[in-house]
Amino acid sequence: MKNEKKKLRKAIRNILMDMDRSDYLKESRAIKKNLFETDVWKRSDIIGVTISIFPEVDTYALIEQAWKMGKTVAVPKCIPATKEMIFFQIQYFNELEKGYFGLFEPDEEKVEAIEKEKIQLLIVPGVVFSRNGHRIGQGGGYYDRFLQNFRGKRISLAFQDQIVDDIPVEKHDERVELIVTEKEVIDCGN
Repeated sequence: MKNEKKKLRKAIRNILMDMDRSDYLKESRAIKKNLFETDVWKRSDIIGVTISIFPEVDTYALIEQAWKMGKTVAVPKCIPATKEMIFFQIQYFNELEKGYFGLFEPDEEKVEAIEKEKIQLLIVPGVVFSRNGHRIGQGGGYYDRFLQNFRGKRISLAFQDQIVDDIPVEKHDERVELIVTEKEVIDCGN
């Protein structure tokens, strides 16, 4: 099972890495536009989202727009010792620092933590997605752990190339409710 996930993750990552930069930006904009049209986005005031790194769907413009709309943006910091995440409110990109795995994470000296229960919408990253809401992430299990008792809405942003028919599923794998691509909004039926 782990091997199947690894192969699928690698195959989709290779497709994404070959994406033309202008297509990447154009499709990221289309995904953002589709997200902003969803009811869950419109109703949510506190949004949890990671800071993207290519070839993940660009979240910088999304975060800037959320700020303009008066929404609170919470970004995770990974705690490798416990494989947990803590979310912190950021109001500016200069409140970030290079952290775990080279990701941009909140600088704890500049920001305040946001309780898990207050996050109304969590944008869950991933590499591969199925239409029923299963996902394959980077392999660390951070989001699966965080989602176990999460009560807010869970959605993912993905390029159409990241959607596959079937994903190997383990009992600890958590699903998302919506997947927003450049072409459609997939209701995962859960």
